[in-house]
Amino acid sequence: VQLQASGGGLVQAGGSLRLSCAVSGGTFSSYNMGWFRQTPGKEREFVTALSRSGGRRDYADFVKGRFTIFRDNAKNTVYLQMNSLKPEDTAVYYCAADADNTFTRYPRTYDHWGQGTQVTVSS
Repeated sequence: VQLQASGGGLVQAGGSLRLSCAVSGGTFSSYNMGWFRQTPGKEREFVTALSRSGGRRDYADFVKGRFTIFRDNAKNTVYLQMNSLKPEDTAVYYCAADADNTFTRYPRTYDHWGQGTQVTVSS
């Protein structure tokens, strides 16, 4: 299973970005999907997760009301729409697939990971 994240870049505070994560080599519709982020010297932190059916979402408090996760099973892709970006959102963002239907916030429960895409928000 391969995950390819894209869509990162440099944006001013208050701006928006949409990240994409294309999944290949597996059964995308059977995976819960998550987004995590990491900054240098810190542990990878949970951002959001979406169930395989698309009916259940979980968001970290610091992104509620600003970020939206959604998926297109026909395209084997999960997206992260990020609005009202803040400088503290600067990080490398990773998508991940949970093949065991655990639906948690813990990185260790995710089975497959993308390579990460850099998001930089300037003040």
